[in-house]
Amino acid sequence: MKPNMCEGTDKLMTEKSIFHVNGYLGLIIAILLFALGGWCLWLRTTVGIVLGVIIIVLTLIGSSSLTIIAPNEAKVLTFFGQYVGTIRSAGLFMTLPLSNKATVSLRVRNFNSSLLKVNDLRGNPVEIAAVIVFRVVDTSKALFEVDDYEQFVEIQSESAIRHVASEFPYDAFDESETLTLRSNPTEVSNKLTAELQSRLNIAGVEVIETRLTHLAYATEIASAMLQRQQSAAILSARKIIVEGAVSITEDALAKLEKDTKLELSDDRKLQLINNVMVTIISERGTQPVIGTGKVE
Repeated sequence: MKPNMCEGTDKLMTEKSIFHVNGYLGLIIAILLFALGGWCLWLRTTVGIVLGVIIIVLTLIGSSSLTIIAPNEAKVLTFFGQYVGTIRSAGLFMTLPLSNKATVSLRVRNFNSSLLKVNDLRGNPVEIAAVIVFRVVDTSKALFEVDDYEQFVEIQSESAIRHVASEFPYDAFDESETLTLRSNPTEVSNKLTAELQSRLNIAGVEVIETRLTHLAYATEIASAMLQRQQSAAILSARKIIVEGAVSITEDALAKLEKDTKLELSDDRKLQLINNVMVTIISERGTQPVIGTGKVE
């Protein structure tokens, strides 16, 4: 079975802390050593000059271990091409000398995807966009497992948006479809968050939240789909009106037979039902017609 890329990466490269001490103490020691080295050189003796040079050189090497870290930032240290650890605490610190220190931001950031045109579950073209809220949680993966983690987040986000949008219909036109892009934005966002997180684990990035910022039918079918939505709404309203009209007619016939003891023939019942249905369902006001009886 092919090994999972993310699992293998976790074993090879995981963030670890490195030894570091208060930098202010190291700075004071470095200043004192520089002063001592200068004093030795000032003596102008062979031993003093040699000792002064050695002290100054060692102090310069030690001073290279000083590093300043701002809040919500981390320093990733490599020593001659090998990752040795990360410092996350803010302040001035003294750590491994002659090491390269790369800065990684730990702040929460937003990525607004571009407007994407994708096909939904039914194949209808839709326009969709989302905002991705993320932050770096593993600095070693962010720097060493991908070429550029910010660009990686952008590309994988758009890829995940396309994939998730293709798994749902834009709108429901029958009862069998329970989840849609338009009616269930929370469920769609949760699905997008889960899929995007699985893609970004390799880069040491945590997806905090995803939200759809734009959702619409593509321009070429927007008019036709709007007509379809309007037709569905009209049919649904008509169905409710017809059901109400039938109920009213049944109650009217039952009340007539109960209160007046009048027994209507089937033809008269059909005529009464027809009149009541037409009156209720018609969009325009009906004109009453007075019957005068049959003329001999």
